[in-house]
Amino acid sequence: MCELLGMSANTATDICFSFTELVSRGGGSGPHSDGWGISFYEGKAFREFKDTAASVNSEIAKFVANYPIKSHIVISHIRQANSGRVCLENTHPFSRELWGRSWVFAHNGQLKGIKKKALRYYRPIGSTDSEHAFCWMLDQIRIKYASLPPTDFQLSKFIAGLSAEIAPHGVFNFLLSDAKSLYIHCSTKLCWITRQAPFGKARLADAEVEIDFSQHTTLNDIVTVIATTPLTEDESWTSMLPGDFTVFQGGQRTYSSTSPA
Repeated sequence: MCELLGMSANTATDICFSFTELVSRGGGSGPHSDGWGISFYEGKAFREFKDTAASVNSEIAKFVANYPIKSHIVISHIRQANSGRVCLENTHPFSRELWGRSWVFAHNGQLKGIKKKALRYYRPIGSTDSEHAFCWMLDQIRIKYASLPPTDFQLSKFIAGLSAEIAPHGVFNFLLSDAKSLYIHCSTKLCWITRQAPFGKARLADAEVEIDFSQHTTLNDIVTVIATTPLTEDESWTSMLPGDFTVFQGGQRTYSSTSPA
C-alpha cells in the first residue's frame, strides 16, 4: 500500500519535518519505492514536485525536504504500485480545474471495478484506478453544482457521500483539496494531529530528527498534519476509523461524518 501525508494550517507553514519522515519510508524504512509526489497550495494554484524514483533516493525529494516552502495546504504521496505502471502520469497527486480552482487528489488503496463508472467531463491521463476515481468524483461535483459552487457545508456533505459510494470498491484512503479545504476519507488507516500553543518538541519515528516547534511558531498558529501512520514517536495522534470523513480548514476541523465501512 502507498502512504499519504497532508497538512492544513491557518498560516503559511513548511512541512519539511514531516516530509523528511515520509521520504525515509519511500524505499528506506518502508517498501514504497515506486515514485512520490507533493503539492503545495499557494492561493488557488499549487506548486508540484514529482519523481518516479524512490523518495529515499530522489535528489528532488531531498531538495524539497530541506527547502522550507510555505503553504496552507499540502498533499503528498509515496507509491507502492499495484495499479498502473511506474511512470510520471501514474504518480500521485493528480490535479484538475473546477470553478477556477485547482483540485489535488492522492489515494492509498485499490478500487476493484471503479473503471466501470462512466466519465463525462474529466479523463485520466494515466492508467491508475486512483485517477479514475478522482475524475469521477469531479464529474459528479460538476454535474451536481453546474452553475455556482455550493456552500462549504454542502460541498463537504456531497463529497462525503461520494466517498461512501466509492468505498465499497475496495480501499479508499484519500486526501483531496480544492485550494480552500482539505478533505480526508479513511477506509483502513489514517491519523492526524493538531499542533497549537503551547508548542513542544517532537522526534520523528524513523529518522533521527527532532524539532522544537516553539522555536518556529507563534501563539496563534494552528497546524494539522495527516498521515497514514504516526510520523513521530512522542506525540499523541488521533486514529481515524473506517468510514470516517473529515474536513479541515486553516488547521481546524470544520466537518466530520462516518459511513458504514
